[in-house]
Amino acid sequence: MAAMAVVVLRGPRGHFRWRVPTCTRGVRGAASPAGGQQDFDLLVIGGGSGGLACAKEAAQLGKKVAVTDYVEPSPQGTRWGLGGTCVNVGCIPKKLMHQAALLGDMIRDAHHYGWEVAQPVQNKMAEAVQNHVKSLNWGHRVQLQDRKVKYFNIKASFVDKHTVCGVTKSGKETLLSADHIVIATGGRPKYPTHIEGASEYGITNVALECAGFLTGIGLDTTVMMRSIPLRGFDQQMSSLVTEHMESHGTRFLKGCVPSRIEKLPAGQLQVTWDDHASGKEGTGIFDTVLWAIGKDAQNLVSLEQGYSPSFPPFISWVHHSAGS
Repeated sequence: MAAMAVVVLRGPRGHFRWRVPTCTRGVRGAASPAGGQQDFDLLVIGGGSGGLACAKEAAQLGKKVAVTDYVEPSPQGTRWGLGGTCVNVGCIPKKLMHQAALLGDMIRDAHHYGWEVAQPVQNKMAEAVQNHVKSLNWGHRVQLQDRKVKYFNIKASFVDKHTVCGVTKSGKETLLSADHIVIATGGRPKYPTHIEGASEYGITNVALECAGFLTGIGLDTTVMMRSIPLRGFDQQMSSLVTEHMESHGTRFLKGCVPSRIEKLPAGQLQVTWDDHASGKEGTGIFDTVLWAIGKDAQNLVSLEQGYSPSFPPFISWVHHSAGS
């Protein structure tokens, strides 16, 4: 049975740095002159839930709309399709895995009632989840096409207040212009970059949710947390959640903070942590380490562009800045 460490802590912000295209070669299209007609009425930068909803609604109201979307690879090289983190690596696969875990609970109880059910095939389950996600990617593409929304799989940045330059994965550049441009770039998970091996060997998601369904599908799962569970929630209710999880086999390392991760010759990961309760150092060997320390919004603040916090909800002091 595989082992899984779900690590919960708060650490320094780790930023994904976007490459700002230069638009010096292979440009297709041209920016319209000031006061001239633009390519589109609305250009949406970001193909997640918010960006797609905005684009579809505008198109339904008769506007000429385009969407640009590009997934910067994670430190592990992970990419995904149209639909944003919710569809590809968030809400949708999470709910499917939860359902698989709930069905597993019922199956484990079934033998008491005379049923004999085979053990789960985890690879088949993972394949089914991935196939469903791909069908949603395709569904979004079809919906955009039906609404005559132009889709560009490019990394976009501003040239001026009505023009963006986009770069494909292969390096091809495109200029697009619009009367209005919406930045809907979402967020990316944080990595504790001060911990040795965190980016090289860790993956990211939401701690207790993942720990719950990972235990439910039969994986040996450990949650490490620096202080209290579910910070900001009623702690009596939080304790009931962790007690329930412990009764189903999830282990908790409380008051512990990881200090480094090392890859062993056999491919497993050795996690070293500081136990604040005992003052000692602890170690454990796991197949996977999952960081669950929150997300960073991919906005002008995280990209270190011009930003004024004085006027809610958002005002930039520059006419244009880096998008996604």
